[in-house]
Amino acid sequence: MEYEISLLTIMGISIIGALSLNIIVGFCGQISLGHAAFFGMGAYTSAILTKLGIAFAPAVLAGMLVAGLLGILVGFASLRVRHDFLAITTMGVAFLFLGIVRKQEFLGGEMGIAMIPDPGLGKAGYMILVLVLALGLALFSVYLKRSWLGFTFDAVADDEDTANLVGINVSYYKLIAFAIGTAFAGLAGALYAHHVKFIDPESFSFVESITVLSMVVIGGAGSVWGVIIAAAALSLFPMWFQFIDQYKLLVYGGLLCVIMLFSPDGLSGIFMRSYTYLRGRESNASG
Repeated sequence: MEYEISLLTIMGISIIGALSLNIIVGFCGQISLGHAAFFGMGAYTSAILTKLGIAFAPAVLAGMLVAGLLGILVGFASLRVRHDFLAITTMGVAFLFLGIVRKQEFLGGEMGIAMIPDPGLGKAGYMILVLVLALGLALFSVYLKRSWLGFTFDAVADDEDTANLVGINVSYYKLIAFAIGTAFAGLAGALYAHHVKFIDPESFSFVESITVLSMVVIGGAGSVWGVIIAAAALSLFPMWFQFIDQYKLLVYGGLLCVIMLFSPDGLSGIFMRSYTYLRGRESNASG
């Protein structure tokens, strides 16, 4: 039973991480290849604070705040670069984060941070907390997508120049997207740290950034439920099928190639086209 609880906890954390990146990539159209750095900021901040005696909840909130502030700084970089250059910039942030963590003794260096304090909720209680937070972020994402802010993000994602022409402050809304998305990434990182009780630089490597991006692309960038399904599947499959874990990058890369070739809008696009096709057949049959 403990194994199943751990699986569901990791699944919930993965969903939070994927939804956080979806706000930046799917909603606002900004490319990020360094999302693991924001996970790491949340994880390290929360871990260090709780080891210093700070309670779990304020430590997690602090992790979100630090990750969000870093996201705003990276967001400023997005104001001067676009597309491929933004991807390279965010990737550079991820490598810079790893380089700093590895060289700082108070961050544990290469050895990482062990014996991270337990939140005191029990394994089942912690799983419920994570799943409730994942559900809350999913509902928030749906609300955000349908709000005026979500429509503004859509305009920025579709065409920044046209958005500027109609009076939208593109720079301002890019910063908002980065701040929200990275703050929730910090939440995912903090929850992960207190679940596994140990973090090190490898926990937030470039591979993790690609893994989260794969969840967004395979699920369908901009689709809330599509990203949730992809995040749940891609986080659980390597644990259910151990051979996948050994070839995770190969499997994810293959899935990305297939999705981009046959359905660039991801699983959500496949489901929507299937639904439209079936509805059309039903209408023709009834007609």
